[in-house]
Amino acid sequence: MIQNYLTNTVFKYASKWVVLSIDLVIIAVAFALSYFIRFNLTLDFEVQHLFIQLPIVMGIAALSFIITGSYKGVIRHTGVRDVYNLFNAVCLSSIITIFLVILNRQYGMVDNFTIPLSIIIIHSLIGFVLLTASRYVFKGLYYNFLNTFKASKNVLIYGAGESGILTYNAITSHSKSNVKVIGYVDGDKQKIGKQINGIRVYGKHVLNESFILKKDITEVIFSIQNIDHKKLRSLVESLVDYPVLVKIVPPVEDWINGELKASQIKQIQIEDLLDRAPINIKNSKISGELREKVVLVTGGAGSIGSEIVRQICTYKYKSLIVIDQAESALYDLQQELKQNGFHNFIPIVGDIRDKNRMGNIFQEYSPNLVFHAAAYKHVPLMEYNSYEAIKINVAGTKVVADLSVTYDVDKFVFVSTDKAVNPTNVMGATKRIAEMYIGCMQQKNKTKFITTRFGNVLGSNGSVIPLFKKQIEKGGPLTVTHKDVTRYFMTIPEASQLVLEAGAMGKGGEIFIFDMGESVRIFDLAKNMIKLSGLQYPDEMDIKITGLRPGEKLYEELLANGENTLPTYHKKIMISKVREMDYESIRSSIDQLCVSNMFFDGGIVGIMKKIVPEYISKNSKLCEIDNKNTLDQQHKDFNKKSETVIN
Repeated sequence: MIQNYLTNTVFKYASKWVVLSIDLVIIAVAFALSYFIRFNLTLDFEVQHLFIQLPIVMGIAALSFIITGSYKGVIRHTGVRDVYNLFNAVCLSSIITIFLVILNRQYGMVDNFTIPLSIIIIHSLIGFVLLTASRYVFKGLYYNFLNTFKASKNVLIYGAGESGILTYNAITSHSKSNVKVIGYVDGDKQKIGKQINGIRVYGKHVLNESFILKKDITEVIFSIQNIDHKKLRSLVESLVDYPVLVKIVPPVEDWINGELKASQIKQIQIEDLLDRAPINIKNSKISGELREKVVLVTGGAGSIGSEIVRQICTYKYKSLIVIDQAESALYDLQQELKQNGFHNFIPIVGDIRDKNRMGNIFQEYSPNLVFHAAAYKHVPLMEYNSYEAIKINVAGTKVVADLSVTYDVDKFVFVSTDKAVNPTNVMGATKRIAEMYIGCMQQKNKTKFITTRFGNVLGSNGSVIPLFKKQIEKGGPLTVTHKDVTRYFMTIPEASQLVLEAGAMGKGGEIFIFDMGESVRIFDLAKNMIKLSGLQYPDEMDIKITGLRPGEKLYEELLANGENTLPTYHKKIMISKVREMDYESIRSSIDQLCVSNMFFDGGIVGIMKKIVPEYISKNSKLCEIDNKNTLDQQHKDFNKKSETVIN
């Protein structure tokens, strides 16, 4: 250990003295050159004077270098700061030399030490240029030497703007980098054909197989801030069939201390392609709605609920109550909020089905706003667990809604799903029944009941993308239920932002529909995820068609039969025009459903189908109920016709 320490110490200081020695030699050469230049490249000067002056000039330079520390910089990392130190050293050396020359003229301390001022100026300029050039020459030689002994990967940077240049600096500025930037790609015609940092700028037409194979491109890095996601998706999908890795530079706000690091440039994920333009929802309407209010969020530790909580925390509310029965998830959220500096919230472990417990919470905290996000949402699981689905999605919603009326809550915002539209499964039917109950409660009470309806959210618990990632990690295959199945996708932050926006604009009784963009074919999604992982479909990883799961349908809808929409001031939020219903009859039927469910009524799904006539099961054992209902109806119709004929 001592030997290694001594060896490292010797090399550390030896390298500094070597640099200082080289710098002094350069100063000596520069001083000689300044005489030749001053006298028109001739020897029409006293050469012996040069040899007398040279040691003094080198001594002054050595003193200047030591004072400024210019020789201490690591040559292979030479940058602007090192050049600045050299400039200071040369200036200091010139000032000291001029001072000594003037002093010598007055007192004659050293014979023949009368250097003309022009020589000193020329020497300063030449010395600074040679010292700076030498460092960059050594730096270039060092990296060229390294590159000859290690394999380099050829990279294209998409984007020749400021972000692209910073990306180039980030991936080439350290010694361990084995990256060779072949060129920039940009759509700006004024840049195409020119060079940046000695690297050529190409047009978008080079993103083809022949150019990639010819130049042996292994990576394409997208480095454009605020790129349109449709454009990004199109570009990436045009590259996934080629043998290249596609990477992306994160947004500027995610850079470490405002500086881009090579480690932050990540392989592009499918979420980056499905992501949508961010919405600036921090507006006065929401701020005014939440100001000095007590807000309660059920299901606050879930995917949507937790994001609603995070966003509410950025506003000036009076108090925030977060309820969830999942203890661990609620604890994690609590720690996250504390670490981010949020403390004005109350986490409560509780079950929304427990009316006494919920009643105590409402009585103690008297919430002004309720965001109801608690629900069971997994379609295949709920299909044959209708008791639990009804108990949480219907009875649980009923408990929270009834208590909101009892304790004079100003607004109740219900988080629903597109699966509630023309439902084909138990989960969707329970959410539709909950929507209907919310509509009933709006008719006679001062509490404003508002429903929000949207599709799948990226990255939520149990969503398809995390499932595909796990399957890729395990070596595949990816499982898709049907080759033609499509789904709408929205990011969790966007969905939560729109829930808050809808809650702020709602007057009561509305069902707000969110603009989900274009639906995505899940089979294509799976193929792109395989290719973005650097694998070839189907040679290296295949996709297995498993068949639609119980209750699942090929595509989702946002509007039921007989519904259409009206616009709002927010272009991504619409209001559904709901068809007229017999609210008294519906409320009575829902009460009956909840009571029957408590006694494990075997015909509970049949009751649901009567409440929601458009609920027709698919790919499920429960289809038998629809078939039986159809036969019963046919028998009734036949009997009516028979009676008519007899009469």
